[in-house]
Parts: sequence; C-alpha cells; structure tokens
Amino acid sequence: MLVIHGSWRPGTGLAVWAEDSTLPPHPPRRPGRAPRERPHPFAADHAALAAALAEVAEPTALGTALLTLPTRSGSPLDSPELVRTGPVEPVRGPVTLAGWRVPVLAYAPDTALALLRRVGDVAVAGATLRHLAELADFAADLAARGRVLPGVLPLAGAGVAEPGRPGGEPARPRGARSRRPAGPEPAQSAELAAVDPTGPDVTAGRSTGPGGPAANARAVWRPLLTGTDAAWARSLALALPPAARATVEVLLDPLDAAGIVGSGGAGSADAAGIAAVGGPDPTRDDGGSASGTAVARAGGWPAGRDGDGWAPGELVADALDALTDAAVRAALADAVLAKGVRRLGAVPAWLAALSGPHRDFAADPAALATLRDELDAWQRDAAGGAVRASFRLVEPSLDEVTEPVTVVPADASVQARTGGLWRVEFGLQAADEPSLHVDAGRIWHEPETVTGLVSPEETLLAELGRASRLWPELDAALRTATPEALVLDVEGAHRFLREGAPVLHAAGFAVLLPSWWQRPSSRLGARLQARSRTAPGTVAGAGGGVGLDALVDYRWEVSLGDHPLTADELASLAALKTPLVRLRGRWVELDPKRLAAGLRLLRSAGELTVGDLLRLGLSDAETDALPVLDVSADGALGDLLAGTVERRLTPLDAPPSFRGTLRPYQRRGLAWLSFLQSLGLGGVLADDMGLGKTVQLLALLAGDPPDAGPTLLVCPMSLVGNWQREAATFAPDLRVHVHHGAERARGDAFADAVHAADVVLTTYTVAARDAVDLAGIDWHRVVVDEAQAIKNASTRQAEAVRALPARHRIAVTGTPVENRLADLWSIMQFANPGLLGPAATFKKRYAEPIERHGDTDAAERLRRITGPFVLRRLKTDSSIISDLPEKLEMEVVCNLTAEQAALYRAVVDDMMARIESSDGIERRGLVLAAMTRLKQVCNHPAHLLRDGSALDGRSGKLARLEEILDEVLAAGEKALLFTQYAEFGGMLRAHLSARFGRETLFLHGGVGKADRDAMVTRFQSPDGPALFVLSLKAGGTGLTLTAANHVVHVDRWWNPAVEDQATDRAFRIGQRRRVQVRKFVCAGTVEEKVAALIADKRRLASTVVGTGEQWVTELSTAQLRDLFRLEAGAVVE
Repeated sequence: MLVIHGSWRPGTGLAVWAEDSTLPPHPPRRPGRAPRERPHPFAADHAALAAALAEVAEPTALGTALLTLPTRSGSPLDSPELVRTGPVEPVRGPVTLAGWRVPVLAYAPDTALALLRRVGDVAVAGATLRHLAELADFAADLAARGRVLPGVLPLAGAGVAEPGRPGGEPARPRGARSRRPAGPEPAQSAELAAVDPTGPDVTAGRSTGPGGPAANARAVWRPLLTGTDAAWARSLALALPPAARATVEVLLDPLDAAGIVGSGGAGSADAAGIAAVGGPDPTRDDGGSASGTAVARAGGWPAGRDGDGWAPGELVADALDALTDAAVRAALADAVLAKGVRRLGAVPAWLAALSGPHRDFAADPAALATLRDELDAWQRDAAGGAVRASFRLVEPSLDEVTEPVTVVPADASVQARTGGLWRVEFGLQAADEPSLHVDAGRIWHEPETVTGLVSPEETLLAELGRASRLWPELDAALRTATPEALVLDVEGAHRFLREGAPVLHAAGFAVLLPSWWQRPSSRLGARLQARSRTAPGTVAGAGGGVGLDALVDYRWEVSLGDHPLTADELASLAALKTPLVRLRGRWVELDPKRLAAGLRLLRSAGELTVGDLLRLGLSDAETDALPVLDVSADGALGDLLAGTVERRLTPLDAPPSFRGTLRPYQRRGLAWLSFLQSLGLGGVLADDMGLGKTVQLLALLAGDPPDAGPTLLVCPMSLVGNWQREAATFAPDLRVHVHHGAERARGDAFADAVHAADVVLTTYTVAARDAVDLAGIDWHRVVVDEAQAIKNASTRQAEAVRALPARHRIAVTGTPVENRLADLWSIMQFANPGLLGPAATFKKRYAEPIERHGDTDAAERLRRITGPFVLRRLKTDSSIISDLPEKLEMEVVCNLTAEQAALYRAVVDDMMARIESSDGIERRGLVLAAMTRLKQVCNHPAHLLRDGSALDGRSGKLARLEEILDEVLAAGEKALLFTQYAEFGGMLRAHLSARFGRETLFLHGGVGKADRDAMVTRFQSPDGPALFVLSLKAGGTGLTLTAANHVVHVDRWWNPAVEDQATDRAFRIGQRRRVQVRKFVCAGTVEEKVAALIADKRRLASTVVGTGEQWVTELSTAQLRDLFRLEAGAVVE
C-alpha cells in the first residue's frame, strides 16, 4: 500500500511523497557517523507515486525534498496510516529527528486543487494531505458562496508597490496582519523562476502602446474571511499537523519548476489569507495596520525555506490563498469578465487575467496605481470595520392587519389575516460585541449619548450606503436625510426574508429576524404515515424480524406546524395569493410551489419497503419541494422512528447461560440491541465509561441460538485478553477463538476454527491484514469495540472492517465523535451502510454547516437521523444514577507486549537463580527486588531499562491508559493517575503531555509545599489541567482533588488501605459525581496472581497482604517460582 503525504511550501506549492509498505523499513547499515541526510528507505519512487495519482491530476514538476522525520535506531518511523502486511523486526532506542531525502511530485495550485479534492478516492492519505484536503474543500466552499474578492499584486520589478503594502490586496477582518518571512521573495527563489509558461513573459520589459513601458502585475482572488469562516480558518491553522512543517527544502527540475509559480498564488508576495496576530509585524513598515484574517499564530518552526521560518498560520495562509484563487478560476473557466468593457486603463487586462490560467497582465504604471486605489476603497466596503449596520425586521401590529379571511369552512375560528406594513429598522452594532447596539432613532436625535464613535451619523450613513450596494431596495430609505427604517408591504417583507437578509448577513451585517421565521411550523411540510401489514407490536427479542424488504402501506399528510391541512384548506390558502399570512395567531409562509406540491401529495398513497420508509423518515430529503417533517409508523418501526425505543422496550432478562446480574439500564440496553437485530439494523452502543458495555454485549451473544453462526469481535490489541476473561466469567458456554499473532490460523484451518467457535476475537491490525480471509466468512454479527479506531474512513483497517459481511453490526464506543463529524459518519457507515449517504454528501449537508457555520438546524436533523441507532446513557442521567454505586471500582487487566514478555522472563530467570543461592536478609532483599523489577516491566520496558527510550507502542498498560484517557478528555472530565514509582510518574507526565497536547501535572516527594498547593489549586479550577499524575506516597494523603471523577492506579501497592486513601483524594466530601476507580494489573504476571489472592482471601487480606509486599519474602522458592512465572495468554502479539 501507498500512504500519500503532502507539504505546502510558499513559492513551491504542493509537493507530495509517499510511503510504500512493500519496501524494507530499514536502510542499509553504514559504519561511521550518520550523515546529515539519507535516502528514505521506504519512500515510493516517482513512477509509483505518479501512477497512484494519475487518475486525479498530472504533476507540474518532479524532484526531491529533505524532511526532518522521527527516527529510531537509524530508521524513519512508519506513519500511523501505514499498515505492513509482513512481519517487521522491532527496533529499540530513543526517538530522534533526522534528515531523510524523498522523491516528490509538485503540483501547481490549479492541479493541486483537483488532486486534494479527490485524493481520498484513489489513495490512503496521511495526516498532512488530509489537512490540505480540508483546506481545498474550504477554498472551494468559499468560492461557491462568493466569499472571495479580486485583487492585484505587483510582480518583482514593477516599481509601483507602496512600502509595506501589497497593492490591491483584498481587505480582511481587522485585528490581524499579513506577514511575509524574511528572505528573498518567492518569485525570486533560486530554484523557481517568476515565469508563467502559459502567459506572457513577466520578466521582460513590455509596452502597452504609445503610453510607454508597462508595469507587470498579477490578478488574484483571495478569500474574504469573516465570522464563522474566520473561525474555521483559525481552527485549520491551529490543527496543522506537526509533520506539515517537516519539509526543510524542495528541489525541483528547473525546466518544470517555473510552472508552479506561474500558475497561481504560490508566488504571492504575502501570506495574505492568514496572519500573525499579536504585536506589530517586524517585516512590515506600516506598523502592521493592514487588515487580515483573525487567525492566530500557532507557533514557529526553526527549519524553513532556505533557513527561513514558516509559522503554521503562514503555511495555511499561503495554501488557502492559492487554492481559493484556483477554485474561483475553475468556476470561471468559461467566463469572459472583460466583455463589453472599454479598452482603457488597466481594468480590461486585469479582468481578463481574473479567469483562466493566465494570471499575469501588463498595464501602464499610472493606470495600475489607479486600479489599486479603487480596489482598496471598494474592498473596504466588503470587509467592513469595527462597527456594522444592523437591520431588524418588525412585523405589523394586529390593528394594521386587514380583515380576516376564513380558511376552514367547518371552523370559523381558523382565519388568515393578510396585509399590513412591515418595517426594517436600522441601527449600529459593535462587530465583536453584538450586545452593544444603538438604534437609528437615537443616533439622529441624541447623537451625544452614543459613546465610542466620533461621528455616529456619518458611520450609519456609510454603513447603509455599503449595504444598499448589496440590497438596492434600501435606496428608498436613503432618500431621507435621517433614515431610521425601511417600510415594506408583505411582498417586500417576504423578499427581505428570502433574499435581502441572507445577502446582508453573509456580508457581515447584523440581521435580526422574527423568531417564527426559523421554525418549521412557519411553513408547509409533509408527514408520512405508515402502517405495517402484520399485527402491530414492539419486538423485544432476537428472533424473527420485520426485515428491510417488508412492505408497509403509507399515506401523506400536509401540515402547517402541528396542524394538518385538508385539500380544501390548502386551496383556500393558495387563493389568498400572498407569501405571508397570519394563521392561528402566528405568521406563516405560503410558498406557491409548496402549496401545489402539498395538493399532489394528498392525492397519493400506496406501499413502500421498510428500508425506503427508514430512509425517508430518517433523512432531511424533500419530496417535490416539500420538506418531510415527520415519518410515523405503528409497532416496532414507530418506536424506532420516534427515537424512544430504549424507553418503550420491555427490559430484557439475560439468557440463562449468562453468569451475572444486569442492572436495569443494562437490561434496557440488551432489549435495544435485540430490537435492532430483529429489524436487521445495526447500532452504536455509546454508553458512558463504566456503565458496562461489555456485559451487555456478552449477554446478547450468550442469547444467540446454536445455529446463529459466529460473531466476529474486532478490538484493539490491548483489549483482546480482557474480552477473553470477561467472556469466560460472564458467558462461559461461549466458544471463543482468538485470531491474532504470528501463528494464527489461515486458509482452511482458519475456516475450521471459525466454524467451531461462537465468538472470534481479532484486532484492527489483523483485520486489515487478513481482510480476504475474514470477508470469506458468513458472519452472523460483527462487533467493533473502541469503534473510534475506524473514525478515519480512509484507513485500510476502517475499509476492511466495513467490507466484512454480516447480518447484524454493532459499534461499541464511549466517544462516537472525537474530533469531527466525519468520525460519526465512518462509524455509522459501518453500523448501517448508506444511512447517512455518501461521505461527500454528508460533508456538504451536515459536517460543513455544523462545524464551520454552527448550523443548529443541521445539527438537529443529524440528531434525528442518527438518534434511533445510537444508545448513549451517561452516568449523570437521572434514570441511570440511581442504579449506580457512589464509587465504581474495577480491575483492568492488560496484556504484555512481546518486548515486555521477553524482559519479564529474563528478569524471572535471573532473579530466581540468585534467590536460590541466597538466604536470610539477602534472600528477602532479592525477593523484593524481583517484585520491583517485574512490576517495572509490567509498567513499561523503559521503566526497567532506564534508557530514555520512547514509550509509545511498547506497553499494554500504557495503551489501555491512553484509550481510557481519550474517553475521559472527550467527556470533559478529569483523572488522577497514581503510581508508586516517582521515576515512572515523570515518564508518564512527559508522554501524556505530548500524546494529548495538553498540560499534565505531576506531584512527587520532591515538590515543595508552595508548588504543591499551587498544583492542587490549578487542578481544582474548572479550566485547569485535566490530568494529574501523583506518586502514591506524596499524593496519597492530605489532598482534596474532587475535580477528578476518575482514578487510575497504574501500578499496585498491595495494601488496600493505602490504595483506598489515594482513591479518597477524589472520593470525599465535595465530590458531586460518581467516581470511577480502575486498578491496572497485567495478565499472567505476578500482578494478576497477587490480585487474585486478595480477591480469594478477602477476609484475610489485612493479615496476609496488609503490610504491602513483605509477605512475599516468606514464600518458598517453589512458591516464588510459581508466583513469578509468566502464564500463557499474557501476550497477545
């Protein structure tokens, strides 16, 4: 497989390279000191890279790039997306940064836009390329919505640019500044010539005619970022992956490189779209007063182009500028902007250069300066300033409304009122503080009371003039010297609601509309009613089923809000021939097309399948221009569509073979899972942490009939052992087969093993590697645990899991949405393929409106669609909290990695040999030392070795801890992490800080009282750090840390009283939430055996193990060997 990575370099554009999983992971060993740079051992060559991307775009140039990449033992680390199909020899040692040379293909912005928008269809994209793809989608969205402005930039040697300001650059929101890194202009780069191969030579002197020598200039399109667009751009800058700044230099073939600059914004003089916010920009001599997008700098990077630094905001700015320019030109490919323009001055040439591939044009210097000045003035109108005009639509008072018209002959009280005069009232509002508002009447009559503005009257007139250029109907109000409002009839009010208000809002003006306008009840909608052909009833078992292909009878109902309308009523409303009427005490919209569509629907009826019914009822599709407001049905389908299944279902008792007791909410969860299975639908079990998702699944599996077929359960490697043990405890009759490790069954042997099992456990990595074998089985059910592992839909493991055939699918996760709504789409695409539509449609319909624009209506529609298939109960739910104890304690069993297991055996062999040849005090000391070393191995190999090596991917405990903390942080909660080893606590703090990108506190015995108190205060504050690592002795007593409701004992001190004292830092007076306590032990090791001993002899625990670990020293050598021995099943690799 190839994993494609991307890098955007100002002056170069997009450069892509790829990792090839078929190439060896390690370079040849060479004696001596490592060179400054080396060829990347598994980077794809130009031919392989070009072949992979040939379907989407042709490169502009090829060359090489020097990258600074994480390196261990002389080999670059694999990216997280790379999946190797063969065994790889593990390497050890610290992770450092080293230089690696990779082949790259370069793409000009025009072709880069096409590649970035389609790369996910043809290849696996790395984090950097996915981020650039988000930028490309954002650029295309801005172009589609018209959130762009044209500009003009002087090229090198033009001699017309004013100091410190690129002429004609589009205005942007205040509070930010454009910043250009020091060094040569991109157009003057040593590798790249400022030449447009598709247009005129801009480096040669030219003349436009008798006027003399011409100035060289470039026509550009730039994004206009305001409001939510500016916030989204800022988020993209902050989300720039660190690997995006790994490129030190890009060397391209000089014959081809010129095309990159010539084709677009990569040669721009400034990172115009996103700038450094903070102090004055040292690279500008205008004091940094030029406006720019409000995108904060996300930090610098020491290794930039030719030694210059590029901050994340600058990289994102340059990319967004160039891609937006390319997106607009793609939309204007066939447009002729200069048609009909008089051939005078610089305007015709500039307009011609704003469309098509030829960006550069020639014009007289004086004409070019005039054009730039006019553009500056015009663009100030587009961007606005610190104060903006406001427009409030006020509906007519009741005494202005005309005589009522009876709509429903049978009910004289149902009358429609029409007519009346509407008003759009003017005012001024602070752009960054909407609560600061003053109406126009006060501005004209009491200007001295308006503080903060030098001339409020002139400001209001200027703002109204700016708005009138967007909505010309405002001109009527501006004919008076002191305009306060625009008076409209009902048709004008409707035009303002439908056309004027959206235009003004998009331009950054404040628009206040009546609340009823946003409600579905203010317009006509359709409701679909279905009735099954079998006796209605709620399904609460796993047998039988309605089936997606079953037929139901349906009929349409047209309603206005909650009130159904007959055909006669619709006809009466249509006869009014007015777009807005007052009906049943509120204003409603009467769209003629919707009225006609409603009449057609009332005449239709028939039958459709359950699958079609669900798609209609759980989508926001429109039928003949009439929105579907609701779909209802009887029986099980009605419960599902209503989103109240879990509440209406009769709680289901666990099957007799299940060894355990389900809490009431778990019995409801079991009924919900069985209900969905009976309908042939998948679900997402997303209960909060600690609510027992595992036991609910095991109860479902235990109830399967003998001939149901096998269930495949895919989970992270760290959980395989836990599922084995939980199944043995709660459902011992289930036959469990583990498909993992180098010796796992394949081919016919695998098929035989599956058919002899009820449950097959495997990991996501193996599911990707053995996709063909797994897809060849007719699975009864596929379950994915920790389903956030497939949140990235383009990864190989996500694609492999989605491709598995199954009659029932269940995703188990505590965090169905971690970062983006695309996470939810990927998980739901597994559970119910096709329910949310294609990824591109979902992105356009839900992800972009919700994430970028805060669209609450789209969010509500998405909740309605996904709600029936997602069961999420929180520990804070009133129906759950009464079922739970105040403190939930659980033992978390972790598996060892292969490295841990090898070290564990080596320690046992070494220490047992020394113990056997010793006695007395020496023997006791060796036994305690052996216990300490084995517990250190269980924590992490680096804890025992003390070699400073990286922690990631080498410890089962650490892997499980990261998974738990992912859910804790996603829920906005806090956790205490106890370890008896201060040294390991320091290692944890450093690793977790880097892993989660947030501060982690660490309290140990060396911390003074003042610092200790400051840590506690910060942790207890609502906005303080969420993770607190504490050594057991320093943090186990005397502290109040009730901000945490999660406690993790990473390693164990076998004294229950000491552990309870540590837990009580969170579980004490002042704690208002349930506290979850997790105690980690490693399977098959001394940790699990001592834990079992405590559990078996709980009554004797205080006398047997109450003094810590001293009791171990009294065991015989044979007992010690049995206690220390590593048992089978400890390793899942």
